[in-house]
Amino acid sequence: MTEASIHNNQRSVVYGRKTISFSLLYSDRKTMEIAVLPDTAVVVKAPLSSDLACIEEKIIKRARWILRQQNYFRQFDPRTPQRCYVNGETHLYLGKQYRLKINTGVENSVKLSRGFFHITCRTEATPAAAKKLLTAWYLEKARIQFAESLGRCWQKLGSRDACQPKLSIRRMQRRWGSLSDLGTVTLNTDLIRAPKECIDYVVTHELCHLQHRDHGPEFYKLLESVIPGWEKIKQKLELTMR
Repeated sequence: MTEASIHNNQRSVVYGRKTISFSLLYSDRKTMEIAVLPDTAVVVKAPLSSDLACIEEKIIKRARWILRQQNYFRQFDPRTPQRCYVNGETHLYLGKQYRLKINTGVENSVKLSRGFFHITCRTEATPAAAKKLLTAWYLEKARIQFAESLGRCWQKLGSRDACQPKLSIRRMQRRWGSLSDLGTVTLNTDLIRAPKECIDYVVTHELCHLQHRDHGPEFYKLLESVIPGWEKIKQKLELTMR
């Protein structure tokens, strides 16, 4: 079933004095999955034949875990303010902060040197022009770094008889990565701002879904076997990218 054919409902349940709102998505799957996203939104994916009362009962059983996850993500607020792309502003690349130096010159370019992003604009050096150039630079680096990460992580997880999954890169609002039904790993362009070990964690997480589609005990057992102490890396990712 394609993403466009999934039915989406906004629902809520009451747990003590708390109200837990969630997006309910029905799809062609065998098990129910409950996920808490970094923005604290709760997403529930359920089989097409699922009874709403049973879904709500399962959410209430997981309510304490859901609330803990939401509190965990709230500790990282307020998040980094909206970037303005002006001189002196800091931007991340592979987990390190670099300041912007924006000038005009004979050609458009972005160079990383001695703690600075040197952005040269062929026309007027406006924030819009700097943003466009830096965004394109990030995408170019993401293609290189993400491909290398996929190769590293696949060697740890992949079977010699299996082909390495395809890689897709795009900007996503709520997720660092995803795995399609066809086995394509999609990574969020913004992940290029995170440390390499965090990129590898996200890639490995998605590759583990090739063997275990949900986030059950077997999934986390496999993830732990490949990245011992992955929780600390996940926390580092959230702290770095807040």
